Amino acid sequence: MGGILKGMRVVEGSAFVAVPLAGMTLAQMGAEVIRFDRMGGGLDAGRWPLAPSGQSLFWAGLNKGKKSIAVDMTRPEGQDLVTRIITAPGEDAGLFLTNLRVRGWMDYETLSQYRADLVMVTLMGDRHGRPAVDYTVNPALGIPEMTGPVGWPEPVAHALPAWDIAAGHLVVSSLLAAERERLRRGRGQEVELSLKDVAAATIGHLGLIGDAALNGKERGKSGNALYGAYGQDFVCACGRRVMVIGLTHRQWRGLVKATGTEAAMAALAARSGRDLNDEGNRWHLRREITAILRPWFATRELSSFAEAFDAAGLTWSVFRTVREALAEDPDLSEDNPMFKLLMQPGLGRFPVPGHPAAFSAHERSAPQPAPQLGAHTEEVLGDVAGLSDTEIAQLFDTGVVQSPRFGARPAA
Repeated sequence: MGGILKGMRVVEGSAFVAVPLAGMTLAQMGAEVIRFDRMGGGLDAGRWPLAPSGQSLFWAGLNKGKKSIAVDMTRPEGQDLVTRIITAPGEDAGLFLTNLRVRGWMDYETLSQYRADLVMVTLMGDRHGRPAVDYTVNPALGIPEMTGPVGWPEPVAHALPAWDIAAGHLVVSSLLAAERERLRRGRGQEVELSLKDVAAATIGHLGLIGDAALNGKERGKSGNALYGAYGQDFVCACGRRVMVIGLTHRQWRGLVKATGTEAAMAALAARSGRDLNDEGNRWHLRREITAILRPWFATRELSSFAEAFDAAGLTWSVFRTVREALAEDPDLSEDNPMFKLLMQPGLGRFPVPGHPAAFSAHERSAPQPAPQLGAHTEEVLGDVAGLSDTEIAQLFDTGVVQSPRFGARPAA
């Protein structure tokens, strides 16, 4: 595989979203990423959604392009193998990502004894080392109290694991920053971050902490409205639902012009004494604005205005399910160079994304399928851990490592 990180070797010991996403991102930029799991698969081996075969689409999606080894880490021999792989020599090796904090044999203090310039990035749940996931961090920081229909009395969780995604990309940037310092100064280090800190920092950056501290009131729920400006969903005559945005001055003027509501909006501004060119005023008057726009959409089918909205450069979208998006949106097809129709063993054939970024000095790398569990065990033991064929055979025979055929030694 080519890519901007070709030659780099990263070892990953992980589960669930953030760190697997980080490893996959590095792999899609060309790094050799070796993921190790316990025998039979890690905690996320069967995570939903599942393919009709019963295999995990989640696991396959987050492990594309990696190498997989399966090791019995309850045994000293297995721990020794993982240590050798993490700390194997090489200028572009000695890079380790994990969210499986293990004190003793797999902590930074121990591993760095075998390689002093080791770079290890550890993601924790919170800064105290306690477990946390998106569905616990979000309630702790108040996000579900802002989510959902206006007036809805209960908190509403979110289907998108936003903090996992943000944390995964921060793991990538933290690894690359520490690796850059190693290249310049020759020293390794451990980098620690936590899911909750990522979330807390983000809501601070977005002004939500300052808002709570200084304004003395809760933000509350606003349904599908765009907080602080104008954006709203509307149902069309055909039953389809659209989202239209009037955040910037250009977006707002374009929406008003396209819907022919200039006179009604001017009357609203005069009646209220508020200039609708100000986004905050549009937020305060959002209900009145929506009342003006709703009849326009309710009397028109989507097909009657979609092309005109696009031609006018409006910021808008149709509400879809994922299946509808797959059927209707060419950005989820091979029309988009990020995607490739790929046969994932044990799952089926479907569009698979590569890395979203296009680097001008490198050709875009096609996405690669996820490996079978343990598919590269023999290769990694030989090429990275430096074991002989006889030593590898003994490890298979004694069950310390696992092949794709769940314990049988691969054919010669």
